[in-house]
Amino acid sequence: MKLATLKDGSRDGLLAVVSRDLASAHFATGIASTMQQVLDDWNFISPQLEDLYAALNDGRSRHAFAFEPRHCMAPLPRAYQWADGSAYLNHVELVRRARNAEVPASFYEDPLMYQGGSDDFLGPCDDAVFASTEWGIDFESEIAVVTGDVALGTAPASAIEAVRLLMLVNDWSLRHLVPAELAKGFGFLQSKPATAFGPVAVTPDELGEAWQGGRVHLALESRWNGQRVGLTDAGPEMSFHFGQLIAHLARTRRVRAGSLVGSGTVSNQDWSHGVSCIAEKRAIETLEHGAPQTGFMQFGDTIRIEMSGRDGASVFGAIEQRVVGPARSSLG
Repeated sequence: MKLATLKDGSRDGLLAVVSRDLASAHFATGIASTMQQVLDDWNFISPQLEDLYAALNDGRSRHAFAFEPRHCMAPLPRAYQWADGSAYLNHVELVRRARNAEVPASFYEDPLMYQGGSDDFLGPCDDAVFASTEWGIDFESEIAVVTGDVALGTAPASAIEAVRLLMLVNDWSLRHLVPAELAKGFGFLQSKPATAFGPVAVTPDELGEAWQGGRVHLALESRWNGQRVGLTDAGPEMSFHFGQLIAHLARTRRVRAGSLVGSGTVSNQDWSHGVSCIAEKRAIETLEHGAPQTGFMQFGDTIRIEMSGRDGASVFGAIEQRVVGPARSSLG
């Protein structure tokens, strides 16, 4: 099943079911109004949405309409929790090697994770507004899951059963603000602005055999200003699977339905696959040439992030964003 939230002038949007080919949609009116409502009562509501999804795919929906990603908010426009991991240790190793720093042994045993802002997510085609390019604007192509309720202390094998939906992520980072924040010893804040999510959230069964062991075994494409900079494999090099990430989050507290857990930047040891963020590209350039040669994003730059299934069809739709200055902002 594929679900989207369409803009209607409210903070939480209007829930819609989207066809498997992303061509058409149908409002879920009468079943559920918002994504959070579905997650709060998943066992009762999701089967009804599945029936609507089947009818939509079979061409039996009387009120179907053309699906337009530009009209989408993030599938879950605001969430009770957004916790982003760093499950691809090659990314950590590469960035640290570039600055002659070692990776602590604990990183290989216990996942890295930070608590992000979850009150204001960006839609897949929303402009990304920043006050200054001096902040070091960088995209990060990732995957995230949306959970049901998870009990305190849940083990990874059980935690994976709490995955309700998967989504595509652009976890924007402001690289030049990171060092000063981390030096305070209290984690990210201003260096992690609003995160963007792909047009649709999908249930794990939609991925078929590509969903194995709590990992998505598909390639993630990143195009910066129209040029492909990465086609990274999201599966085998994910050091901590989503069950482990969720269990890490639930170690000392309950996790409630509608929590988002991210994978971190998808990264491969084989550099020929490219990169899923500019920081990694700069790290590779430092290792190969002694210094980075690529700058960060400028106003007017675009980023497109998309994942295709084994049939070549888009799974989540694409994140297509443009970096703009504050004069373009419509936020109050």
